[in-house]
Amino acid sequence: MSHRPWAALLGFGAAWTALAGLPAAQALPAEDVARALQARYDTILDFSADFLQAYRGGILPQTTIERGRLEVKRPGRMRWEYQVPELKLLVGDGRKLYFYVPADRQVLVHDVPEDDRATTGALFLAGKGNLLRDFTVSFDRLDQVPPDLTVLRLTPRRAEPEYAWLMLAFDPRTLQIRTMVQLDAQGGQSTFTFTNVKENVGIADNHFTFSIPRGVDVVTDRVGNP
Repeated sequence: MSHRPWAALLGFGAAWTALAGLPAAQALPAEDVARALQARYDTILDFSADFLQAYRGGILPQTTIERGRLEVKRPGRMRWEYQVPELKLLVGDGRKLYFYVPADRQVLVHDVPEDDRATTGALFLAGKGNLLRDFTVSFDRLDQVPPDLTVLRLTPRRAEPEYAWLMLAFDPRTLQIRTMVQLDAQGGQSTFTFTNVKENVGIADNHFTFSIPRGVDVVTDRVGNP
């Protein structure tokens, strides 16, 4: 995984629940699908989902599997709670990102960029950035997803230090996101699979607050985009 633990997470969700009500997606230009993604996504106040993350290293072809629970609430708030194989927590309160691994007794703190610099996918999830402004979009294919899913590739319009591209795969009938993939700067690939998705359920604000535990090391990173 990237040397910044939040980098893979922030490469995802480029319009997570933004697909609904379109005809067969690939019958439309990719830009029209992205525009609909953004419009639909803008109507989602909050959502939750279970996730499975598979990471395959670019240098060592070894795959690691992690599972957990995701919650997102606009504007700018998210909570990634890893449960298997170890406890990890990434919380964004709209201004700061906190990454905490209890076993390491360390908290990494990162500034959330302004909207016009929020080009990463998970920040779209949290209500920042704009798909057509920040990415070029095209249809593509992914070997690891069922052939009946439609795949959209998102390439950042300006070079990003942590990733080369993002992809999302969705059901063309229901237009619900099933899988998201990122290629990172080291050639590693992160694949997220989402299940048990629930939208607009009224997630409480206190789910997105983080209190730094006593006795842990705090490392602050303010350089560049996450």
